Amino acid sequence: MRIATWNVNSVNARLETVLRWFEEASPDVACLQEIKCVDEKFPTEAFERLGYNAAVHGQKTYNGVAILSKTPLEDVRKGLPGEDGDEHARYVEAVVSGARPVRVASIYLPNGNPIATEKFDYKLRWMARLNAHARELLAYEEPLALVGDYNVIPEARDAAHPENWLGDALFQPQSREAFRALKWLGLTEAYLQADGAPEAYTFWDYQAGAWQRNNGIRIDHALLSPQAADLLRGCEIHKHVRGWDKPSDHVPLVVELDL
Repeated sequence: MRIATWNVNSVNARLETVLRWFEEASPDVACLQEIKCVDEKFPTEAFERLGYNAAVHGQKTYNGVAILSKTPLEDVRKGLPGEDGDEHARYVEAVVSGARPVRVASIYLPNGNPIATEKFDYKLRWMARLNAHARELLAYEEPLALVGDYNVIPEARDAAHPENWLGDALFQPQSREAFRALKWLGLTEAYLQADGAPEAYTFWDYQAGAWQRNNGIRIDHALLSPQAADLLRGCEIHKHVRGWDKPSDHVPLVVELDL
């Protein structure tokens, strides 16, 4: 089973590019972030024509997440528990049916900038909620993949120029500590386990020729439960997609499990 995560930066604005990648890569499951549309405006029919079922948790203009699967999706949860009144569409979870079901979540973690504002506090609260929910999911002792745009640069090696990010929410000690705390629950970071090569970035800004200069950062991650990590066969970053016409500023990350 190949499980992908990709912040598409508006699924409708970049639909041609997104569908091109789906036809090329043919993932079994794909978790999308920042779809930037309500559920009714999500291009479900376009993906159905490619053989995908969809679970969508959308929001007008901002945020929005989705899971697309070649097999039916069950036990769908929309929204991360733990904070009443949080209307941001940043989390959707479902069980992907099959001979051995896998629980998958598509995550769009808050950016958190500027750091001296409520936005950074919200980011840290959201990460604490994710930690609490992950604890509950790990208790099921089943294959679990928590994938998405975490908006966290885990280590200095995960940025081409880490000194440029010292004042950014993505690279603050609190953000990185919260990400480590997630892994300390018993989750395995798929890319580091399967590959770990340096200069493995998943995001390049549209500004200042970042793509052309390979001035990237690694902020899209796949965290696996022990039951999923035991099945890990590989993890790839589809860097070439950033060079296509009308690209997202992120590229797909694809995890392969022996299922």
